[in-house]
Amino acid sequence: MMTTQALSKQEVEFYKENGYYLYRKPLFSAEKMQVLTSIFEEQLEEKGSKLSDELDTPHFRDERLLDFLLADEVLDLVEPIIGPNIGLWSSHFICKDPHVGRATPWHEDSAYWNGRLSSFDKIITVWLAIDRSWKENGCMRVIPGTHHSGFSDYEEVDGTKNLFDTQIKSGSVDESRAVYFELEPGECSLHDSRIIHGAAPNTSPYRRCGYTMRYFSTDALVYPDKNPGFKVWLARGKNIAGTKFVNE
Repeated sequence: MMTTQALSKQEVEFYKENGYYLYRKPLFSAEKMQVLTSIFEEQLEEKGSKLSDELDTPHFRDERLLDFLLADEVLDLVEPIIGPNIGLWSSHFICKDPHVGRATPWHEDSAYWNGRLSSFDKIITVWLAIDRSWKENGCMRVIPGTHHSGFSDYEEVDGTKNLFDTQIKSGSVDESRAVYFELEPGECSLHDSRIIHGAAPNTSPYRRCGYTMRYFSTDALVYPDKNPGFKVWLARGKNIAGTKFVNE
């Protein structure tokens, strides 16, 4: 097994201040990354009429993905930021096809989960690049420090051209401050669930796929009545708030 190099105190402080961190090292071994890529390609083949960016919670359908989602390589990266008691919240293959990949409008992840958990201050997304992800093919971009600001106001947008059908109100995001997450395959980024982020459409000839792995501190309670049919796993440590995990 490959051992992830834990974040330094300075890197953790950077994350807490800015709401993100770019981990520019391979997260998994080359062999393990190849297995993950193969699973993704299988899911892509089986998606039917779904768009390539709609492969949400694939680990519900294919529990082989738990070998990655519950792996020490990932959890060792997450623990210095949210603590030792970690729940697996969600995962998502987000694939933007060449030329037609939809935009991801400016949003905060936590806004789409509002009411489903008791708190949002310790939820982190690990965005693992399966393909090379850079500005040309619509890599993710964030507005640093906005995770301190609370929920934004939203408006409706065209869902055929965007990954979501709502976005943060036009004119309220200072795009000149955006930091672009350019990553090579196997590298990853980390971001807070409350940070404002998005991505331009993929107008290039190059596919852009990433695997998002999302985790929360078990200090937060996942409300069962607000998450019907949704499954969460205890990834590491103790169940502090009493969430109903499938593996307990």
